[in-house]
Amino acid sequence: MLAMEKWTDQRVEDIVADLLRIGVLLSAAVVLCGAAIYLARHGHEPADYRVFRGEPTDLRSIPGIIHNATDLRGRGIIQLGLLLLIATPVARVAFAVFGFAAEHDRMYVVFTLIVLAVLLYSLIGSS
Repeated sequence: MLAMEKWTDQRVEDIVADLLRIGVLLSAAVVLCGAAIYLARHGHEPADYRVFRGEPTDLRSIPGIIHNATDLRGRGIIQLGLLLLIATPVARVAFAVFGFAAEHDRMYVVFTLIVLAVLLYSLIGSS
């Protein structure tokens, strides 16, 4: 029977480093795929710099971004990659709560939960 490996600060740091590295690389790969699709479909169109056009309303919400990405639209895939990039540090803080709980470090669990609540409120609740 396999023994559970003890949670140490070094183990948590290693997992967090891997989580951040994978999150950034995955985000970059998604943005790159979206950019390739966008350029393949719209790269030949001339740019009109006299008129500013912001992001369409469907790319300003998470459901809209996911819908555009599942339809394989380049801008939606790029936005999805940016969402993944934003979610990476949030996932890092969420994992830190788990890591500190596994180490039985209650004080850091409380502080990290406060940081996670502030992050989530700033992303979701402050609209």
